Amino acid sequence: MKATVKRMAPFRPAKFLGEPGEGRTLATFEMDHILFAQGEPANAIFYIQKGKVKLTVVSEAGKEAVIAVLGAGDFFGEGCLTAQQVRMATAVAMSEVSITRIEKNIAVQVLHQESAFAELLLDYMLTRTIRIEEDLVDQLFNSSEKRLARALLLLANFGKEGKPETVIPKISQETLAEMVGTTRSRVSFFMNKFRRLGFIKYNGTLEIHSSLLNVVLHD
Repeated sequence: MKATVKRMAPFRPAKFLGEPGEGRTLATFEMDHILFAQGEPANAIFYIQKGKVKLTVVSEAGKEAVIAVLGAGDFFGEGCLTAQQVRMATAVAMSEVSITRIEKNIAVQVLHQESAFAELLLDYMLTRTIRIEEDLVDQLFNSSEKRLARALLLLANFGKEGKPETVIPKISQETLAEMVGTTRSRVSFFMNKFRRLGFIKYNGTLEIHSSLLNVVLHD
């Protein structure tokens, strides 16, 4: 009688990220919840199932800047997988968020054992690097009006795979100013201009129209 060989189920990144397990927890947090703070030990990576998260840094002089706004399908805290011992930024929920937390040792183990997960994380990190380079060019060469238009389009996921989220939770003008690198008064001026031109609707929630691309593309 032949012995039955039990086959292991193929590894599926979506299943790994979407279900709790060894070293993995799933939780939902309210808006403004601090997921981790600058200076805390870097001991896990996070994956966003739903909602938006902003990453902010504070200088020694107390000046705060928003360095990224992330959404569903994005990782953050991945610096712990290198030599980063403490968090270099603070992660805050911008809306109700569902988050998967993966302990560093488990993430490292799966990266070594499962090529599908390694490819997924590598693809994300390369895409994120390109985005950071684009952000730098945007800051160096574009006007504050174009930077604001681009930030709004990115918040609505224009240019990413999948259907854009034309309606997003209302975001404060202070946060937009930190993202763009300008003053709140300038943001207010341009937001009113965009609304007057029909590019956005700004009443309780923020509705972004694809026509806002005209601001970014116009020389």
